Amino acid sequence: MTIGRVLSFLGIRRRTLALEASLPLILLLSGCASGPNPDRRDPLEPLNRGVYSFNNTLDVVVLKPVASAYRDVAPVRVRQGVGNFFGNLQDGWSFVNNVLQFKGQAAVDSLRRVGVNTFLGWGGVFDVATEMDIEKHTKDFGHTLGYWGVGSGPYLVLPFFGSSTLRDTVALPVDWKGDLVGSVAHVPTRNTATVLRLVDQRSDLLKASTMLEEASLDPYTFVREAFLQRRRSVIFDGNPPEDDNAPSQ
Repeated sequence: MTIGRVLSFLGIRRRTLALEASLPLILLLSGCASGPNPDRRDPLEPLNRGVYSFNNTLDVVVLKPVASAYRDVAPVRVRQGVGNFFGNLQDGWSFVNNVLQFKGQAAVDSLRRVGVNTFLGWGGVFDVATEMDIEKHTKDFGHTLGYWGVGSGPYLVLPFFGSSTLRDTVALPVDWKGDLVGSVAHVPTRNTATVLRLVDQRSDLLKASTMLEEASLDPYTFVREAFLQRRRSVIFDGNPPEDDNAPSQ
């Protein structure tokens, strides 16, 4: 199946992807935002660092305090239930992407997880599937593009969204299309669920972010390297090529 047919199948036009991902702006900036000795994967580093600083300020002022309060107020079991619920929704989208990658066993596992957790786990609040040793295979459309040979392109830091690549940015509208939370018709419910998921995810990273702040290193570089390595590892299912000259995914 060609990429064009995949996009057609998902109801996303190429023109819509280009507009929503702001690709013309990115390409324009790529000619003037490079530093004197840029990492070849991060030619927009000066621009990315500015966006990173903006996101970090927003996190310190708003998101981190809210996530900390959520962690302190909500019991552990409640937070686990919230995370399990959204994880179950994620498994549904992972099923679609595993199918698009022709990964039969991973697709079956993802579908089984959704079925088990939805019907036996009270709508996904309890992660019964993990207790049954049903493996989780988290995939998004950026992974799917990478699996079919689309290169990652330059590293990008997006306002509000954080670390990404050109390929993953192009894939975002498709992922939004597959996000069940975003498809909720009742606007207050959709907005509440979106905020709750964001706060819950940030609360899970409180300890890691504190360690990063206390470490004597460049947080921007650390986050970039961790993100790129993890994305590459997931695309190759934990077995990325050892050859340094292998195409970047």
